[in-house]
Amino acid sequence: MDKKNTQVPTTTVTRDLRDFGEDTGNLYESIVVMSKRANQVAQEQKQELEDRLQEFSTYADPSDDMVENEEQVELSKYYERLPKPSLISAHEFENGEIYYRRANEEKADNDNGKL
Repeated sequence: MDKKNTQVPTTTVTRDLRDFGEDTGNLYESIVVMSKRANQVAQEQKQELEDRLQEFSTYADPSDDMVENEEQVELSKYYERLPKPSLISAHEFENGEIYYRRANEEKADNDNGKL
């Protein structure tokens, strides 16, 4: 996901919860879908940040004073300014960008001889 080009707000947005239940038929199921997607987004962001911070890691003596690297500080500030994963997942859910399937439907399809 390209976080630079998305129109996801970085602050909390008031939403009508009744709208979330329309796609799945159940508000709570929609919240579970968004929650799982938010966890995926958070893991992606964490992995991306760790990979980019690896460039700055040095194997110096721990007794030395910490030296502040401006590039590292800017990178950290960039990730702090990104929208929260829950806001990203809610935005994706509202726009129909999340694919989900129910496990019990998959099992029912397999029971009917479908693979």
